[in-house]
Amino acid sequence: MTLRASVVGGSGFTGGELLRLLSHHPEFEIAQATSRSYDRKTVGRVHPNLRELDLRFTSPEDLESVDVLFAATPHGVSMEHVDEFFDHADTVVDLSADFRLSTEEQYDEWYDGHVCPEYLEKAEYALPELNRENLPGAELVASGGCNATATILGLKPLFDAGILDGDEQVVVDVKVGSSEGGAGGGDASSHAERSGIVRPYAPTGHRHEAEIEEFLGLSVSFTVHAVDMVRGASATCHTFPSSPVSKSDLWSAYRESYADEPFMRTVAGGGGVYRYPEPKVVAGTNMGEVGFELDPKNRRLVVFSAIDNMMKGSAGQAIHGANVALGLDETAGLDATGFHPVGAP
Repeated sequence: MTLRASVVGGSGFTGGELLRLLSHHPEFEIAQATSRSYDRKTVGRVHPNLRELDLRFTSPEDLESVDVLFAATPHGVSMEHVDEFFDHADTVVDLSADFRLSTEEQYDEWYDGHVCPEYLEKAEYALPELNRENLPGAELVASGGCNATATILGLKPLFDAGILDGDEQVVVDVKVGSSEGGAGGGDASSHAERSGIVRPYAPTGHRHEAEIEEFLGLSVSFTVHAVDMVRGASATCHTFPSSPVSKSDLWSAYRESYADEPFMRTVAGGGGVYRYPEPKVVAGTNMGEVGFELDPKNRRLVVFSAIDNMMKGSAGQAIHGANVALGLDETAGLDATGFHPVGAP
């Protein structure tokens, strides 16, 4: 049976990516895309890659009844409208930060509080590699933050294998593309200001630390840089295990965690140009790449991970999580292969 889906906030970058994925998904039919700014305008006017869609934006006040509602709205919007969303859909998939964390206290600390904390215990984190067993049947699915997703995917196998236990020092440096800032942009996102940069925009205290702490039980020293690419999040994690670790141990850990995962690859050394994970390689796909290197002299383990922030870090993860929650083939609509060669992602 075809499932009817709507995208609230369909005119943003993430909303457009959701519409692109849903338009080719074998189990979904797009029923509605909402936008206040572009009400009654064609979807193709905003997303030129979707000009073939016979679809116009409608006002978010005029929600239709659907099977699944994807909310691609800024933080704070979904929590204010979640009751209305459930009035119109059986399943809600939220791509903001509104339902990623477990407690009201966390939102008081990391955000600006929460207006409907009673929904937090109902939400399931969308990242299947981390939370697959809890997703089937979930009615409220919370897609993870891109920077947190890249970091969690890189470090998770080390916790699964007991190489890290959460007491070690871990320093994480993330490089992200301009699409992370959304379609609204701002002064810092204009081409003249963004081109050519490696700009630390969150040296400390980035909100995605809360997700890493919640799902790995780890406190990290976390810094994010904006760099001159459009798509991508690349995390470099410097860890200092308390016990010696070998490359054989690491290969075993990553294979054990990800050998059966349809959207994960381990790339660590080897030959060719792309010897470690790079966002350029996964651009446009739902793949995540992870890798590692040892620094025995300093007792340091360096972990690399790369995702497309618009896919594995946002819309792709949301579709993946929805597939699992609804009992569909979890790869449905997400099996596109990336391009090579390709320009800036």
